[in-house]
Amino acid sequence: MQKRLGVVGIVVESPSAASEINAILHENAGIIVGRMGIPYRERGLAVISLIVDGSVDEINTLTGRLGRVPNISVKTALSRETAAAARVSHMEE
Repeated sequence: MQKRLGVVGIVVESPSAASEINAILHENAGIIVGRMGIPYRERGLAVISLIVDGSVDEINTLTGRLGRVPNISVKTALSRETAAAARVSHMEE
């Protein structure tokens, strides 16, 4: 399977969702390259950003599971090329 690099943005509107989110992220740790969480106390929410590197199916499985957690919003942006294709293209230049 071809891998894609991507960014997943998660807006958590309820602290009660944290344990379910963490369990899902732990189960998908193999495709998560990095994670940053920012609490926004003034608005009573948190923002989590993930850098992911996996197949489209793996990333969609992760975001689909996250999207079913109540009180959170999830958005994803993926690279257009696979990492390997990008390296070959860059090396040919």
